[in-house]
Amino acid sequence: MDSRRPPLAPAYRTLPEYVRHWADLTPDRRAFTFVDHPAPDSRGVHRTLTWQRLDLRVRALAARLTEEAELGSRVALLCPQGTDYITGFLAALTAGMVAVPLYPPGLPGHADRLVGVLADARPAVVLTTGRTLEEVSDFCERARVPVLAVEQVPDSAALNWQAPAPDSDATAYLQYTSGSTRAPAGVEITHANVVANARQALAAYGADAHQVTCVGWLPLYHDMGLVLSVAAPVVRGLLSVLMDPAAFLHEPARWLRLLAAHPRALSAAPNFAYDYCASTVTGAQKEGLRLDGVAALINGSEPVRPGTADRFHAAFAAQGLAAEVHCPSYGLAEATVFVSAARPGRALGRFALDRDALAAGKALPARPDDPRAVLLAGCGIPVGQRVRIVDPVAHAVLAEGEVGEIWVQGPNVGRGYWNNPAQTRRVFGATLGEDAPGDWLRTGDLGTVLDGQLIVTGRLKDLIVVDGRNHYPQDVEATAQDAHSAVRRDRLAAFGVPGGAGERVVVVAEHARTTSLADLDVSALTRAVRAAVSARHGLRLADVVVVAPGTVPRTSSGKVSRALTRARYLEGVYAAETAV
Repeated sequence: MDSRRPPLAPAYRTLPEYVRHWADLTPDRRAFTFVDHPAPDSRGVHRTLTWQRLDLRVRALAARLTEEAELGSRVALLCPQGTDYITGFLAALTAGMVAVPLYPPGLPGHADRLVGVLADARPAVVLTTGRTLEEVSDFCERARVPVLAVEQVPDSAALNWQAPAPDSDATAYLQYTSGSTRAPAGVEITHANVVANARQALAAYGADAHQVTCVGWLPLYHDMGLVLSVAAPVVRGLLSVLMDPAAFLHEPARWLRLLAAHPRALSAAPNFAYDYCASTVTGAQKEGLRLDGVAALINGSEPVRPGTADRFHAAFAAQGLAAEVHCPSYGLAEATVFVSAARPGRALGRFALDRDALAAGKALPARPDDPRAVLLAGCGIPVGQRVRIVDPVAHAVLAEGEVGEIWVQGPNVGRGYWNNPAQTRRVFGATLGEDAPGDWLRTGDLGTVLDGQLIVTGRLKDLIVVDGRNHYPQDVEATAQDAHSAVRRDRLAAFGVPGGAGERVVVVAEHARTTSLADLDVSALTRAVRAAVSARHGLRLADVVVVAPGTVPRTSSGKVSRALTRARYLEGVYAAETAV
């Protein structure tokens, strides 16, 4: 029965309505499978919920939540990755409450952020699992918030319980952005927002017309993990197979085996994951692996570089992986997640742009083999929403080929920031005049449009300005990591700091795990980095700091946090590390 494509569902506007629909229509069809890896050498233990079972568990937990809190209350999810997380999230929505997708307090490096988010969201109830109940209860003790273990609520709680009437305009959940230095910002995503964005994503990747299996390891507290592994499958009635991020990091071949095991697999991963697989999956692990059935692989890093897709394809072409499955995409939490994507089945959009022209705000072509060219992948076109490239100061729409801030308008754009009306007006209430009426979302991202495709060039707030010239930090980082084999890929940050004669540029880089700081010729490494950055960018680096693996901070979504790295550098945290 699972091999048949599920029929199209009516156009509901809330996820709980879709859960109930599939439970009535296809009760025995598999809905969610979590592949657990209880031991390092485990091949995986599958734990599955059918649509009928999911519906029962969701209603039982929703009934229990209504005993603890009122409609509209926040429900924080401090669950490990798994089906209990999904049940808890959908139960909060079904009970007419506001879910707050988070993580257990044991997640390394994120305890302070968790404290800040809980203080901001002020949840009335916290959901976790029996395995983490004691840890979470201790963590939440001061807040005096009731903590419930999802799987300990009996099925009988659903008896004679009536769910409140669905309200598509109500807030469904708060998606906290992954920034590190500012106060936590929770984006209010309505029921209508998440359903609209799920439909947009399904259409973009061909899953609205073809049967696919959503396969993922992205954390469910992250916007892409939540929409691709939960919301989109619920809207379309698809099977979603997921695993823990830690299980992927321990053995990336596990993700590839899941892709191979499920027909027309649709999955997403950040840039580093594709390079990680290409460099660490062994020949023995590739034996018997067939990836010719993969439908689409989404890369939502900013910006997406063609070299990543090329390296991944080269590593797994012999396993049948098609080059046309790579789908560079763009999105952000304020737009639920998805904004624009390249379509599967098409050649990767490659753009070689002149670095100096790009710094001056123009996307001019360059030869791909020119050492001063910037190579970027196109992120396709938006689906069901409008995108404009806007001068961030004059608020004027720019022509194709000009670089400006990406503005977005559509049914997926969130209501605003929880409990922050001033920031909501600034970010969600931008206007463009009579030719483009209505409120627009200012993304803070820079980009341009070429050949009809959206190309993301960087973050407005991350721009490094030296002697009046703009430099994109990710370009400096790419040059630095290519300059010496001991620089760990995608684990470095370039940023500007105040100087006596203007902004100074600093690079903080982790060294590769294959070497130790004691055995590393740090002087040779830093000379190579300085020389490469000087030759390619015309920049003199004020400081190059080499640090141990795991030292450069990352956001909750796994990306390097330039802002927090810069803050730690200015605070002198890296003073004990090797600086040359």
